Order: sequence, then structure tokens, then C-alpha cells
Amino acid sequence: MRKDTQATKATDIKRVWHLIDLKGQTLGRICSKIANLLMGKSKPYFIRNLDCGDYVVAINAKEVKATGNKELLKKYYYYSGYPGGLRTETLENLRDKNPKEIIRHAVSGMLPQNRLRDRMFTRLFIFPDANHSYKDKFSAKGRSASG
Repeated sequence: MRKDTQATKATDIKRVWHLIDLKGQTLGRICSKIANLLMGKSKPYFIRNLDCGDYVVAINAKEVKATGNKELLKKYYYYSGYPGGLRTETLENLRDKNPKEIIRHAVSGMLPQNRLRDRMFTRLFIFPDANHSYKDKFSAKGRSASG
């Protein structure tokens, strides 16, 4: 009797909700964990051409930690496409204006640049403080609350 590896189908994928508290976590280290959860790389049936990832709710985005002098030296660039349209912003200023964008930008760079990226990215929910609207997803048994 010969046993072959079965190919993963879209119906085989089971999605779990993960709650990650970013308070005091280092930016790059925690964002790589978030990216792996969104891709589903830790699952035994992971396959690159299917979207196997889970849902991730990240709270306390304002309180994520940056090492060294990155608070003042790390810059985010935006270009409008017009002459003189290059805008720069430091991590410190972006934390005050829109702390969700810090996490979104870091995780975005860690996801694969392919057609599945947008679908993976829609399952990431970032909140600047501890209040979030997905409390019911974590109360049921079998749900994850990691971080």
C-alpha cells in the first residue's frame, strides 16, 4: 500500500484568531511573528499558493518599542509622484499621528509580494490601545490569545 502526500485544498484551511499585545514588544520581532501568523507558515498544511493564514488582532500599537535611536532616526517616506512631493516623517511623529501605520508598514514589508498579500493583509486588525471590537472571538474555547 502506497501513501501519498495529500495536496492542501481551500476547504482544509482552518482559521484561528490570535490576540497580540504589542505593549513593550520590539517592533521588528513582533511584526515578524504577526507576518508568520498571517501567512500560516506554522501550520502543517501550509502551501505557498494558498492563503492559509489566521486572523490577528494587535492591541496597544502606541506602546510598541523601538530599539536604539530609531525613535528619532527612523524615517518613513511617502512620494506623491509630483515634483517636490517627497514627504518624510520620523517614527516619533508617526506614533503621535497614526500608531497603526507603524505596525501596518512593518508587517507589509514582511509579507510576500504576490497576489495573496492583500487577502492576508485584510485579516490584520490593529488598535492603538487595549480597546477592540473583537472580544467575542476570544471568549470561545479553542481560540488563541498569544503575545
